[in-house]
Amino acid sequence: MHSSVIEAGRDTSSTMGADDRPAASPRPFAGVADAVVPRFVDTLLRHRDELHGVLTRVATAQAANDELFRSLGALSGAPWELLRNAPRRLGRLATFLPSNNLLYSYVLFGVIPSLYTDEVRIRPSARVAPAAMAVHEILGPHLRGTGAGRIVMEPVSQKRFLADCARSDAVVFTGQPDNGRAVAAELPGDALLLTFGSGPNPLVVGPGADPDAVCRTVLDARLYNSGQDCLCTDIVFVHRSLVREVVPRLTGALAAIRVGERGDPATRVAPLVYPDAVQDAAGFLHTYREFTVHGGRVDPAAGVVEPTLLHLPWQDAFHPPEFFSPVVLTMEYDDPRQITRWLHSAEERARGMYVSVFGEPALTGATRIATSVVCEERITFDVEDGNRPFGGYGPLAGSVHRNGTATGRPLLLSAEAAAGTGR
Repeated sequence: MHSSVIEAGRDTSSTMGADDRPAASPRPFAGVADAVVPRFVDTLLRHRDELHGVLTRVATAQAANDELFRSLGALSGAPWELLRNAPRRLGRLATFLPSNNLLYSYVLFGVIPSLYTDEVRIRPSARVAPAAMAVHEILGPHLRGTGAGRIVMEPVSQKRFLADCARSDAVVFTGQPDNGRAVAAELPGDALLLTFGSGPNPLVVGPGADPDAVCRTVLDARLYNSGQDCLCTDIVFVHRSLVREVVPRLTGALAAIRVGERGDPATRVAPLVYPDAVQDAAGFLHTYREFTVHGGRVDPAAGVVEPTLLHLPWQDAFHPPEFFSPVVLTMEYDDPRQITRWLHSAEERARGMYVSVFGEPALTGATRIATSVVCEERITFDVEDGNRPFGGYGPLAGSVHRNGTATGRPLLLSAEAAAGTGR
């Protein structure tokens, strides 16, 4: 693991006191963005192959390519984002980098905030720290002298990083909600904390859906990076009238899925990065083995979960786990009111993120159901935009903490940094 620290941005010769936050400086954001964005886009393109090699340590080649293009898109939209939200200047931002989407997260929670922050301190996830540090070592030096704030990444202990958080104007946390609450307890009351979690992101296949098209859509929603993404769909509700058409099509499609190495461009499913995800999948598949339609085999030594399909009858009280593996779970429904009732349950109101609706007119026309944002004829990966608020209104899916209150809502750091400024 690398232990050196690269500081991207202007040099700072003075030493900060333990209780001091970096002094904010009044640089115009538009000028900084205009200077930084084109140069950094060029840097990403010039180092594309090198970055791809790093990203495929934890992602499939397909997901790594998508991540690169999403990063370019978010960078290109940064000037518009800052002009639209007019965030106040931050002295320091502390970021807990997630264990996936390393490049995209580095751009969202490092590079773009550096346009209005004097210093961004990043703690990579211990699970993927060498890969995260490699991304920083490739890109970090190219921010020097651009006028952006410096970016510091260190694989330090959580205890030490919490001390940095306590001296920061804003903190971005990505991880389990319980850990997010623990971070909140360590911060001063006026600090801004954004906690990004996850949700089941259900997908509804209504009676009006096209079976062939929706099956391709289900696999796109479930198998992104072998299923290792918080935007992946964990449950698919299929109307009874389409079950006999959809389930066999999904079975055939999963049987044809390419399982191989992450670096192979043809690979759709690769060995999982996290051993506990393999163990959790194995436990779930064993418990629900009677509902297995296809697959179900797990190789813990190789870290491979076979692309698997399970089909369950309707169960009001069933709430799927976050699989983080290539498990497709369908559940039959008769009436859209069943889904509405399910989304209004206490469990799903707490973790409401997105709900994708195909061919079910009774669930369209509203922007959200309970705490879940409705995506009409689109999946989560279609609507996700790095320059717009992310997620739904479930407090476990994402929330903003400040002055002793926590509010679940879609999150975008630049928008939250503008709150209370009168803009």
